[in-house]
Amino acid sequence: MAVVPYKDKDTSKREQVAEMFDNISPKYDLLNHVLSGGIDILWRKRAIRELRSSKSPAFHPGTILDIATGTGDFALEALTLNPEKIVGVDISEGMLAIGREKMKKRGVDHIIEMRTGDSEGLPFADNEFDAVIVSFGVRNFENLLKGLTDMNRVTRPGGVCVVLEFSNPRQFPFKQLYRFYSRTILPLIGRVVSKDSSAYTYLPESVQAFPDGPDFLRIYEAAGFTTTKWIPLTFGIASIYIGHKPARP
Repeated sequence: MAVVPYKDKDTSKREQVAEMFDNISPKYDLLNHVLSGGIDILWRKRAIRELRSSKSPAFHPGTILDIATGTGDFALEALTLNPEKIVGVDISEGMLAIGREKMKKRGVDHIIEMRTGDSEGLPFADNEFDAVIVSFGVRNFENLLKGLTDMNRVTRPGGVCVVLEFSNPRQFPFKQLYRFYSRTILPLIGRVVSKDSSAYTYLPESVQAFPDGPDFLRIYEAAGFTTTKWIPLTFGIASIYIGHKPARP
């Protein structure tokens, strides 16, 4: 059974995730940084460094797709790669509206375009992007394999996909400490600040149910990515997954 934010509703996971992010969008950036102690910023920086060094010589993709872009923080970090164009897609109009304002204020809206789009049915041609990135988004896919397969479809041959996602710490005492924090402290703060009682209960539930580590790599490879790599971060609280789309012979 799929983990969903609003258990009293019979709408699809996709619809519920869109509703949830619309509800929490005004406080999303603040909560992200507060609940992670700001370490989410360092995780994104590390993920982009890993993307750059994923090929030799250093990889400088011209076109980047940022899936489940939210308010665009990962897209902004990807600017350090000096791309010609970044397209961010998300199903939440609330998140995109904040993201578009953020891009205008920073004067980068001519490089970063924010568009409505379903991550499991991307509105792009085959082989369109040099790199595909996603932070804290694949966990919300209704069908993980379908979403990853579509990400592979829009990545050009020889391109790279980088996924940054929450994962479950495996070692004592971090496993026990993180479980207590995510199930007790995080929902309480999230509920008080965002006024959505379900959103930050859904977060630890979705992380617990997510196939992380080697399990994710198996699905990644089933979607068509090769030379995959798993990089645990901060005692396993988050992970970076790198995958390559094979170049044409």
